[in-house]
Amino acid sequence: MDKAALLKERNERISKAIALEKPDRTPVVLEYAAFAARVTKMPMSVFLGDVNNSIKAMIQAFQMVGEADAINYGSFCAYELAYLWMSKVKIPGIDLPENDLWQMDETELMKPEDYERILIQGWPVFYESYMQERIGGDISEKFNAAMQSIPQMLEMWTKKGIPVMSLSGVTTPFELFCGGRSMVEFVRDLYKIPDKVQAAMDVALPHFYSPVCEMTKQLGVPCVWVGGWRSASSMLSPKLWDRFVFPYFERLVHEVVDAGLIALLHLDSDWTRDLGRFKLLPRGKCILALDGSTNIFKAKEVLGDHMCIMGDVPPAMLTLGMPDEVYNYCLKLIREIGPEGFILQSGCDIPADAKLENACGG
Repeated sequence: MDKAALLKERNERISKAIALEKPDRTPVVLEYAAFAARVTKMPMSVFLGDVNNSIKAMIQAFQMVGEADAINYGSFCAYELAYLWMSKVKIPGIDLPENDLWQMDETELMKPEDYERILIQGWPVFYESYMQERIGGDISEKFNAAMQSIPQMLEMWTKKGIPVMSLSGVTTPFELFCGGRSMVEFVRDLYKIPDKVQAAMDVALPHFYSPVCEMTKQLGVPCVWVGGWRSASSMLSPKLWDRFVFPYFERLVHEVVDAGLIALLHLDSDWTRDLGRFKLLPRGKCILALDGSTNIFKAKEVLGDHMCIMGDVPPAMLTLGMPDEVYNYCLKLIREIGPEGFILQSGCDIPADAKLENACGG
């Protein structure tokens, strides 16, 4: 089959799953970054040193795994994490040994008085100055270079017949503020100055989604990655979650869907308690991507007729398990979560030290 026809077939298979229809077979999507460096024997410092290196390694890794339908994201820039966490990131070959994993260096860079600054200055002015003054270095130049490479990255994947699901990510004010303040201090803020935090969130949120949605639509990619990790149900009381998490998460998703795109909900940690609330999100327009912490079988029970579920082969199984174990778990997912509205994927990323034979699905 020629590459254009293969690309069309794979896109149609995934689209049917998202729309809660029955595809010809269960789509398989790969998600990884560090795994690509390790399996292709590229030093992590080289992988992260130039975004084009990450693209080449990720494509090579995709071909080594084989038989998948798409890649979740097609390149990797560790500096994007600094923008999503409002924290510094330590890079192999610069701050760490060349084959270590990158690390988020979460400290209290954002101060309580910054909520007031956001209200006075507006989010764009505050955020730009914050990143330059408190994260520092040449992070903006490196991040912008990665963003400028996206059209080339997309072309490199699609000419091989491989769809790219998403280009860049958005998240809620909760996640950014939590990373910038540090988790302990931020949770204290939710109790000590809740009105100030909420007011700053309300000012910031409208600036989060438009640039990513516009770029995604312009380049013809179907999904926007909408992430959550510290804002999971298991992290907060229902009262705090109802006030500081879900209203902003819901608004983000609706903005993505209203832009004509699919919201790829990348949810780390355990969201099981509040799965029922996801019925308020648009039907057949979201992918619930779980990392193994949320009960995927409960998600099927609650949301199986409402949104596509993606996941959730455990990272530990991919690293420590045997091929037969991975194969049998994949079959269990396909039979019990599918066939309609299911995409098979690892729980979050395939870990850096996963066995290649396990990543191949056994």
